[in-house]
Amino acid sequence: MTAEQENILIVDDEDTIKRVLYKKLSEEGYGCHLAANGEQALDVIRENAIGLVILDIKMPGKSGLELLPEIKASHPETQVLMATAVKDMDIAVRCMKYGAYDYITKPFNLDEITSSISRALERRRLELKVREYQHTLESKVSEQAERIRLSFLNAIAALASALEAKDKYTGGHSQRVAGIAAAIANAMGLLEGTKEKVRLAGMVHDVGKIGVSESILHKSARLTAEELEEIQKHPTLGQRILEPVAGDEEILRMVRGHHEHYDGTGYPDGLKRDKIPLGSRIIAVADAYEAMTSDRPYRKALSDESALAEIKRGRGTQFDPDVTGAFLSSLTYNNLQTPRAKR
Repeated sequence: MTAEQENILIVDDEDTIKRVLYKKLSEEGYGCHLAANGEQALDVIRENAIGLVILDIKMPGKSGLELLPEIKASHPETQVLMATAVKDMDIAVRCMKYGAYDYITKPFNLDEITSSISRALERRRLELKVREYQHTLESKVSEQAERIRLSFLNAIAALASALEAKDKYTGGHSQRVAGIAAAIANAMGLLEGTKEKVRLAGMVHDVGKIGVSESILHKSARLTAEELEEIQKHPTLGQRILEPVAGDEEILRMVRGHHEHYDGTGYPDGLKRDKIPLGSRIIAVADAYEAMTSDRPYRKALSDESALAEIKRGRGTQFDPDVTGAFLSSLTYNNLQTPRAKR
């Protein structure tokens, strides 16, 4: 599907913003429609095939947050980008919970907007394929079930990529964590279904960081107590964001618990030992190893030897001893070096 076949609705009470977005997106080949308030927007959506809505949060009359659930209820395949002049973590989480694909802040970076639109419309195409598969499921049960599964995996991968695309330091981090976690799960002899859930949870374990200020995520100096408290909210935010997408309680628990420590000193719930989901214990080791061996704003990557020494040092305190053992036994080129592709 080309850009010319996609219609975008711009909903904002500020004419200048509408003109700027209209000009940019028209030049990109999209069909653009304009609305100044919620009622106009609903009229346009009823009369046109709208693929994506750029929706201002604060408008006279019905707000964007009030309009968003109505759009998703009547047109669930329509993607929505929320626009706001204020970065607010709670509003960001509410937007994602109500079904928004992403939120963008004013003043706009037009290149970032077009990139986000492209990813959102790709997600829309995946969702439309899922609907198509569901309509023909009775006649092609096994074939269509596999396609639905693949579309689901792609949707989750797209969600993780949407976050990491904004940060040069963490680009590809989730994919590498997923690969390492899958290798550990395989070394532990887990069932195929469980291994797949661990891999999926690894793919989206950090998605809650979409609700954390970028100034904190990219800070090169030591975090203050308040900043540390904010970043430690990302596992619970990730669980809340994924609830309407993942639809699997086991995966959600894995994401929530990936920063729990084996001795109970982790967050967000202070769980210990087998009270921590096994998938979370596996992702914790994979995440720590991958993070240590990658460049970050506040330090250069550690060598493999130094990272492994830290993992061994945390065995029985931060990390599950059995998971650590499985990780160490899975140290092969294929299992660990391949996911950490050169950047």
